[in-house]
Amino acid sequence: MPEPVIDTLVIIGVGLIGGSFARAVRSAGLVKYIIGCGREQKNLEKALKLGVIDEYSLDIQSAVRTVDMIFIATPVGSFQSIFTQLKDVLNKNTIITDGGSTKTSVIKMAEAVFGTVPENFVPGHPVAGTENSGVEASFDSLFNNHRVILTPLPQTSKKAIQIVTQLWHSTGAQVVTMDAQHHDMVLAATSHLPHLLAFSLVNTLTTLDEKQEIFDNAAGGFRDFTRIASSDPAMWQDICLANRDALLEHLDHFSRDLAKLRTALEQGDAETLKEIFTRAKQSRDDFVTKK
Repeated sequence: MPEPVIDTLVIIGVGLIGGSFARAVRSAGLVKYIIGCGREQKNLEKALKLGVIDEYSLDIQSAVRTVDMIFIATPVGSFQSIFTQLKDVLNKNTIITDGGSTKTSVIKMAEAVFGTVPENFVPGHPVAGTENSGVEASFDSLFNNHRVILTPLPQTSKKAIQIVTQLWHSTGAQVVTMDAQHHDMVLAATSHLPHLLAFSLVNTLTTLDEKQEIFDNAAGGFRDFTRIASSDPAMWQDICLANRDALLEHLDHFSRDLAKLRTALEQGDAETLKEIFTRAKQSRDDFVTKK
């Protein structure tokens, strides 16, 4: 078992991501003590009972005064409030990182609160998850063989980046770095747009008169395509609004391609349909093979 690199870790938001991170770094032996923070005492008591955390607090300011690292795993819409609570009590040596699905908005919120982004703040995003939520859905192998994207700024402490990277590596994740704006554009296409479409499709079918018959006769393809529509609506509302510009750009592109597909279908253009389907199949097959 390796020597711990963090004595005390505070996790703000002990749900699927925060709980899985706690389980993973504890299993790896890199953290001695874990404090959970959140607004719901019932959820924190559950996390304590499950052994995910060692203690909990409903008061962020009292929990973070003397800790080594803070991991923020709440919806991105809550970050500005959390930063505000941290501002006056944060130890200058405490490392902060996060699991937010958008990075430009998070960095802007940090700048708005702190004046400049603290050098010990390492923005991050684990590209992993399930359609389930809550600490009871957490597990220590969630990040295994998944990417974690870090978007440090020029002033970000190299030591802080090194420690955050080490912790994520201990979870089995593959750590990469990129510019925050580029991250948001890429994730808008690969994660945020698919969730938007899944929610939209299920919502459309729900409004049809034949909805019960449709759902009764739905097969595996429907289940696979719409699985992510079971994700947390509040969390995805925050993500979509936080990454609105990049998401709108990809949504417009998709809408144009969908219009071309509709025209081909309306005109009975078999060649165009086959061309689109073939290109899509090849891209999907290449992606699965690479993974």
